Amino acid sequence: MARIQGVDLPANKRIVIGLTYIFGIGRSTSEKILARTSIDPDLRVKDLTEAQNSTLRDELNKAEYKTEGTLRAELSM
Repeated sequence: MARIQGVDLPANKRIVIGLTYIFGIGRSTSEKILARTSIDPDLRVKDLTEAQNSTLRDELNKAEYKTEGTLRAELSM
């Protein structure tokens, strides 16, 4: 099971759908992230390699994406 941004992604979902479980990431953003990282959108979350996992984490840690805690704090203010 992949854990990204503190969220456990569902193992049997395609990665393009699995990324939408992270607060702040929708379908179009998920597709853009996968295009930038060259990861097949039809790949299942359980089939991700550790290298692909770390690539996704690195991409999401960039400052241009506000997700989970940062976005929730900003919205509550």
